[in-house]
Amino acid sequence: MRKIGIISDTHLREPHPGFKKIIELHFKDVEKIFHAGDFVDWSIAEYLSSLKELVAVCGNMDFHDIRKAFPEKRIVEIEGFRIGLIHGGGSPFGIESRIRGEFDEVDVIVYGHTHTPANHRDKNIYFFNPGSATRSSVNQTSLGILHLGEMLEGEIIKI
Repeated sequence: MRKIGIISDTHLREPHPGFKKIIELHFKDVEKIFHAGDFVDWSIAEYLSSLKELVAVCGNMDFHDIRKAFPEKRIVEIEGFRIGLIHGGGSPFGIESRIRGEFDEVDVIVYGHTHTPANHRDKNIYFFNPGSATRSSVNQTSLGILHLGEMLEGEIIKI
């Protein structure tokens, strides 16, 4: 079973000690880290990539250097699963139907933007949003792990 750490919407200017402690605790056993956008500062991408392989997309709050380094969306294949990674945008209402149209033939869509965790299947697509590890719209910060083996399973970790 392969484990991918999923994080989004960090909105930090620097990787402060509390953030580092959260990442090092929860992502110690993951193979890669996926960041679904809104780093806000390049130092967050540098820190995460110093720990594990970082696969990321940019978000609507990211500045030029991050937008230049990371695409708005991408597809990664792991263990035979096609994973779409996107930040998302606009209203949180209806976001999954909007981002579904951004990808052809994916098994899972990992997204951010809403700061609200999502971990469910809708028809033939698994939707996974880790929420935000630093800012919450539901009074709960969180991140996530995707478990990839014979099946795909998401786990939301409340911080």
